[in-house]
Amino acid sequence: MRILIVEDEYHLVEVLQKGLKEDGYAVDIANDGQEAIDLATVVHYNLIILDLMIPIKSGIEVLRELREEGNKIPVIILTAKDSLEDKVLGLDIGADDYLTKPFAFAELRARIRALLRRKLGESNNVLKADNLVLDTISHKVSRAGKDIDLTVKEYAVLEYLVRNRGQVLSRTQIEEHVWDYRYGNNSNIVDVYIRYLRKKIDQGFDEKLIETVRGRGYRLRVVE
Repeated sequence: MRILIVEDEYHLVEVLQKGLKEDGYAVDIANDGQEAIDLATVVHYNLIILDLMIPIKSGIEVLRELREEGNKIPVIILTAKDSLEDKVLGLDIGADDYLTKPFAFAELRARIRALLRRKLGESNNVLKADNLVLDTISHKVSRAGKDIDLTVKEYAVLEYLVRNRGQVLSRTQIEEHVWDYRYGNNSNIVDVYIRYLRKKIDQGFDEKLIETVRGRGYRLRVVE
C-alpha cells in the first residue's frame, strides 16, 4: 500500500512517516499543495493524508482539484481546523474522513485500515489464499496453521500479491506499490524479495503459490 502525506510541519511528517513505514506502507511526502497535486497526478496512491493549512495551495484547493479531475483516491483530512463548518466543508468537497489534531496515532491507523477495507470491498482484516492467512492488523502470517515470520517489506510484497491473487503483477507494479519514490530504482529488488518469500511461503509445501510468469512478472496462484 502506498500513501501520500501532505503536510508542512516537519516534526509531524517524521512521526507519520516513521509510524506508517513500520506498518509496512510505502510513504511519499508533499510539503505544499502544488507538490501534492503533481504527485497524485502521476503516482497511483492507495490513500492521501491531507492537512488543510499548507503552502501554495490549501488542502481544500488540493481536494477540490483532485475531485474535479475525477481522482477518486481516498482522502483523510488531518488538520488542526476543528470547527463544524470546516468538517462539513471538507467532507462535502470529497474527503472520506476527517481527523483533528492532536490525535492518537492508533486511531489514525484504524481509520486508514477501515478506509482501505471499504475501498477494496473487504469486510474484515483477514486475507486468505488457499491455506495462506494474513492478518492485516497484526501482520501475522500463517500457512496450514504454521506461523511464518516475515520482515516488513516481505509482508508488504506478499499482501500485494494476495490482494491481487490470480493477476500477473509486473516488477514495476510491485516496486512502485511497496517502495516510495525516494528509494530509487533497483532493478532486481523485487526478484530478491520474491526469492525470500518463496523460501518462507512455499518451501515444504507441494502446492507452490508464488508463480513466475516469464517476461511479465509474478502471480499468486488461485488454488481450485
